[in-house]
Amino acid sequence: MTGLVLSGCHVLTLNPRRDEYPAGYVAVDGNLIIEVGAGPVPDRLAGARQIDAGGCLLMPGLVNTHHHLYQWATRGRASDATLFDWLLELYPVWARIDEPIVRAAATAALAWLARTGCTTSTDHHYVFPRRGGDLLGATIESAAEVGLRFHPTRGSMDLGESSGGLPPDHIVEDIDTIIGATQAAIERYHDPSPGSMLRIGVAPCSPFSVTRELLTESAALARSTGTRLHTHLAETDDEDEYCAEHFGCTPAEYLDSLGWLADDVWLAHGVHLDDAAIARLAAGATGVAHCPYSNARLGAGICRTRALLDAGVPVGLGVDGAASNEASSLLGEVTAATQFARGTGGPQAMSVREAVELGTLGGARLLGREAEIGSLEPGKLADVALWRLDGVPHAGMADPVAALVLGPPPPLEVLLVNGRVIVERDRVVTVDEQQAAGAARRASESLMRG
Repeated sequence: MTGLVLSGCHVLTLNPRRDEYPAGYVAVDGNLIIEVGAGPVPDRLAGARQIDAGGCLLMPGLVNTHHHLYQWATRGRASDATLFDWLLELYPVWARIDEPIVRAAATAALAWLARTGCTTSTDHHYVFPRRGGDLLGATIESAAEVGLRFHPTRGSMDLGESSGGLPPDHIVEDIDTIIGATQAAIERYHDPSPGSMLRIGVAPCSPFSVTRELLTESAALARSTGTRLHTHLAETDDEDEYCAEHFGCTPAEYLDSLGWLADDVWLAHGVHLDDAAIARLAAGATGVAHCPYSNARLGAGICRTRALLDAGVPVGLGVDGAASNEASSLLGEVTAATQFARGTGGPQAMSVREAVELGTLGGARLLGREAEIGSLEPGKLADVALWRLDGVPHAGMADPVAALVLGPPPPLEVLLVNGRVIVERDRVVTVDEQQAAGAARRASESLMRG
């Protein structure tokens, strides 16, 4: 055969039996996994390119279910602010973004995601200045260049400050513009075919930045085109208070009244969900993108991950925007999900393997891709991460999965996306990292100069 075989490593399959092989192999042909097994590589695979992965852990690639790529250009600002204060400081800055700035920011953000084990990423882009150019197209070009599987969403805001919303009036759009642009993005970019590298979602921003009419029309558009729905929900106490004042109910009740709580929807954050709200999400099989580092950075609180999982709510992980999570490491979110759950619920509240599952199968489920990605199984897409664990930082750790989740971030030996090598020996090979860093730095400087 032609193709690639990674062998001699600890294999974490996350298949339905949750098989693990202390010394196993994974064979890839084209963009598909064709064989996963224990022990030495069979003779029938001898014709493939062989990679000796001894000392490594092989697992499915991580899936990032919430991000704002453009925010890479505004990292490190409003560093001690609450969410609403942070937004109020940054909205005027984001109003100046344009296509070159977004392109540079997205390339750097996606390259770094790849370095942290991410093979599939979303993006929630909701700021569209009138003279900004094709911002969604810029992120799509960046993802293609870096080589990640991409699920961008066409975000939106139509509720400005003068109408009771949080964002300034000059950065919101009208409903007709939003729906028209979203429809056009779906027609131009959305690829629903098996193995797709690019799918579009519909994503009005939040209850405090969009109208009831936009939420309703967005849901109708998504369901008429077979695309998925996304928004922020229940991130802070401020949002709870806003919904109580303006709608007379909780954020979850508000979305439920608009027909949003269904299995084609995933919500970012879900920090402030009581038992009744969790039951509502579970009844609709509505997913939650858990973003622990961002929630901690903004002092928003800690998501009740254990309660969500126990209720049957699908949960994935997200790094959130780079301006509220400067580390932007998806592997770091796996670690944080473990520690935050244990910090509030004790050591049994989240096992290391459960946390890895949130970052892989959990994320795939939120995006409707669990039949294709999220585990190492024959017939699934070849999105895999190989972590090197035989260096000093992890020496002597008995359990390689615990070493990955609880130990220092290890080097990423190989990252495959759709069978293509994206990272090799802890370096992105599809783009020049130094050039990407320089372009991102210049974009940030340009944006701040105004």
